[in-house]
Amino acid sequence: MDDGKLKGWNHTPNVPINVSPLFTWPLRPLEILAWFWNSWFLITEKLIIVGIAFISFYWFQPPLEETKTLAFGWIVQMYIRNMILMSVVAGGLHLYFYTFTKQGKDLRYDPRPLMKNGRQFTLGGQIRDNMFWTLISGVTIWTIYEVLMFWAISNGYAPMLTWAAHPIWFVLMFFLIPIWESFYFYWIHRFLHIPFFYKHVHSLHHRNINVGPWSGLSMHPVEHFIFLGSVLIHWLVAAHPVHILYHLQYYALTAATTHTGFEGLVVKDQNRLALGTFHHQMHHRYFECNYGSLEIPWDKFFGSFHDGTNEADVRMKERRRKICLLYTSDAADEEDSVD
Repeated sequence: MDDGKLKGWNHTPNVPINVSPLFTWPLRPLEILAWFWNSWFLITEKLIIVGIAFISFYWFQPPLEETKTLAFGWIVQMYIRNMILMSVVAGGLHLYFYTFTKQGKDLRYDPRPLMKNGRQFTLGGQIRDNMFWTLISGVTIWTIYEVLMFWAISNGYAPMLTWAAHPIWFVLMFFLIPIWESFYFYWIHRFLHIPFFYKHVHSLHHRNINVGPWSGLSMHPVEHFIFLGSVLIHWLVAAHPVHILYHLQYYALTAATTHTGFEGLVVKDQNRLALGTFHHQMHHRYFECNYGSLEIPWDKFFGSFHDGTNEADVRMKERRRKICLLYTSDAADEEDSVD
């Protein structure tokens, strides 16, 4: 690793990390088109999950006539489907990258192994902890939101968008959902870093300083309800049932893919499928930076953006020092008031 790159990492991408050109001025249409092209085509997480959503809708989703009435049978059918999806995606990535080490350390960010043991983990180990919270809490709450949305659309409580009536909006909705995710994720994530909520809720996710595929959706149930609650926007913004599936599958499944700990899947010495981002990997190690994602650059607006350079690292450390001083000062003030 050369002197221009951050120390302590096995792999770092080209830096500085760039955010989406969607919110830069003046607008650069060619850069925006290139951003969307690279984010979506030819083989990307987003496009794969669109395919999974359509397959789920046409072959593994109860019809709207059936979801009008809450019933054990169709709810269990959706729960089993989601359990299989998460197990295949997170489990498959874990087996490939960590159990069979098919890629070795090629494009792996953190050189350290995942923690096999640790008293901070439920069931005594990182992987068992992550699987427990992902499957028992995460998949359950994911399914609850799907059930709620399909019941609401079936009964006319939530507006429905159809291809026949609005073909352009039907297509655009797939592109807009990740942008909404970026907007929503930053604000709930900053909320969860408020000391009280961090201690009692978000700290469970941050047990994972070094992340693996099962880490992404390993959260406290309260955080699952907040995180996946993004889909409630469709009580106001019309969506087709396939958009509902895509929305929640995108949130749940990319939580696994973006936490693989690897920048991408290497095939024939080339990165063929982008996976984890160094941007979010740094958040898990450094905590007080990169709260959002790259589609909407909230972190740049509010001074918490770490672009992977040594200069940004110095700024981040100074910011952390000030935060620590603030918390220490607050604690001292509380002690004085008690005295």
